[in-house]
Amino acid sequence: MNKKTILSFLILFAAGFTRLFAAYNTLGIPDSAEIRSGLTEKWFEAPLEMVRMNKAELFTNDIGQEFQVRMEEDDSFFYIFVSPKTTINIKVVSDSQSYIEQKTYYPGDVAGSFVLVRDKSNGKALSARYYFLKDSGVYVQFTPYGKSALADLVIFGNYAARGAPTGLPFSYYYSSSFDNVMKTTESKIPWNYVLTSQNEYHGVRQMCAVIDEVLPQIKYAADAMYDGDGHLVHVASGKTFAFDEIGETSVGQSLFLSSAGFLKWICDGLVEPIAGSQLKREPLVQDTVWVKEQGHQGVLSQKYNLYFALNWIRNLASAVISVYANKNYMFNQSGVDVTINPFASSINDKGVANSVTFIENTGYRIQVLKSLLYVLAATEPDTFYLAAIRETDRSVSPEVSVFNQNAVFFPYFMDDGTFTCTVYMNGSKLTLDDFMRLYQSDFVYLTKVKSNEQFFPAYDKK
Repeated sequence: MNKKTILSFLILFAAGFTRLFAAYNTLGIPDSAEIRSGLTEKWFEAPLEMVRMNKAELFTNDIGQEFQVRMEEDDSFFYIFVSPKTTINIKVVSDSQSYIEQKTYYPGDVAGSFVLVRDKSNGKALSARYYFLKDSGVYVQFTPYGKSALADLVIFGNYAARGAPTGLPFSYYYSSSFDNVMKTTESKIPWNYVLTSQNEYHGVRQMCAVIDEVLPQIKYAADAMYDGDGHLVHVASGKTFAFDEIGETSVGQSLFLSSAGFLKWICDGLVEPIAGSQLKREPLVQDTVWVKEQGHQGVLSQKYNLYFALNWIRNLASAVISVYANKNYMFNQSGVDVTINPFASSINDKGVANSVTFIENTGYRIQVLKSLLYVLAATEPDTFYLAAIRETDRSVSPEVSVFNQNAVFFPYFMDDGTFTCTVYMNGSKLTLDDFMRLYQSDFVYLTKVKSNEQFFPAYDKK
């Protein structure tokens, strides 16, 4: 074999390897790069009238993955989808018999989908979007800006990166593989916010399983908690509960807990196996916020405990980390407060709004909570979050904002990569979406606690 033949063979091999590498990518998602490279004239740049004449087409990439190319439109835009084949099994019942029927779909927002958005009025391309995870609320998109493209990373309606310069023409992304998308933006986009391992959440999942088992025994009781000796006492005063206060003649197999007491019960389940005792009440009710006595907050503080729930989660999280480290930490030494600002702006009904994510001694707007917990789950795996809810009474003038209620969040990624978050409050379990609807006008403050599979909360095991 002469040198010219060898060189030709190597070129062909490299070209074939490149195509296969584009189809096989880091995340293991379907990749349509080679297919998209042939769609520019007919789909991506053709006038709307011509695109409307195109029938949906099916293509197969170099490793046999099937994609559909199609156009959809609304009042202002038209969309070119390049979507991978997805099959689901549907149970069909007919004449008292049932069988499984496989249905084929080409969803526009599943991992591996690409969508080009164009303006109906002039045909110009407005954005090119890549979906690369199970959660369709997370995507990367590119927008034309002069002769180059800008990159955005969106996480459930909040921009983790917005308008990051790529230095590459917008048309480059018509046929770019997802691996190349990551490479060209690795210094521009915080990919660590969204790329995760599903094997790092054993502690969180174990704790949720234990809590779920005990939930039937828990009854809500205002201002109730168990002290360091396991006695049912008032959170506010430390005085013992009388049975008639909770409408019971004996506690039996039930656990009586307020929203604050419920969080302490969880933390006790972490520290007691290590320290041999539960947490004392007194350190948990210490102030962590100081206001001017003559100011509005100072005057209100003389009448209301404005920061109770915030003080509670700061002191609880600090107490747990003190037990973990075998060293006493005050809240301002422990680093338990969540204060990150991962988002540049948010998408709302009116468009895109710049927003400050974290506010000192106030926390985060509820609207950013799902995006925030996603980032936290990705960057600090196997951690759960104690929450204080800042509610505002707008029926009085001036308004009064109080941290009264507590909750706890357990965010993690399931085996298929889907993000989920279990929420507990007042001894009950609810979804994150339900929690956000309940408190949509409020703020939430978070402190972090490392989870542990060695979690043994006190309860009647009979």
